[in-house]
Amino acid sequence: MYEDFAATDPLTGRQYHCEYQALVVGIATRHSDTVDIKFLVNGEGVWLGLPHPAWVEFKRLTGIPLSDRMAVDLAGFYLKRAIESGIGADRNHWNDITVAEVLDLAAGMNWLPAAAAAPR
Repeated sequence: MYEDFAATDPLTGRQYHCEYQALVVGIATRHSDTVDIKFLVNGEGVWLGLPHPAWVEFKRLTGIPLSDRMAVDLAGFYLKRAIESGIGADRNHWNDITVAEVLDLAAGMNWLPAAAAAPR
C-alpha cells in the first residue's frame, strides 16, 4: 500500500516520489530499539524509526502481531502525512516517532479503533 507513493508538500508545491527500500531492526545498528525503515524520497535515503514498544502495544490491543509488511505501511503512511502536512521530507532520519503516533497510524489504517490509539 505504501511501498511506492507520491505526495505533495502543500506549502511549496514540491512533489515527492517515495519508494520503500529496506527494513532493519535497529537494536544492534544504533542501539535505538526501533525498526528502521528506509525509503528513497526523490532518490535520497530517508529512514523512519518505529519504536519496538509499539509492537507490544499493538499486539496487546489487537491480539495480532505487527508484521514487517505492516511496518512498511505504517512508516510510509507517516512519511506521506509528514509531507502532506507541510513538514516536508528534508530530514534523513525520523527517530522521534512515538508509540502513540504508531498507534494513531494503525488507527488511520483501520487496523484498530481510534479510541484504542488515544493516549492513556
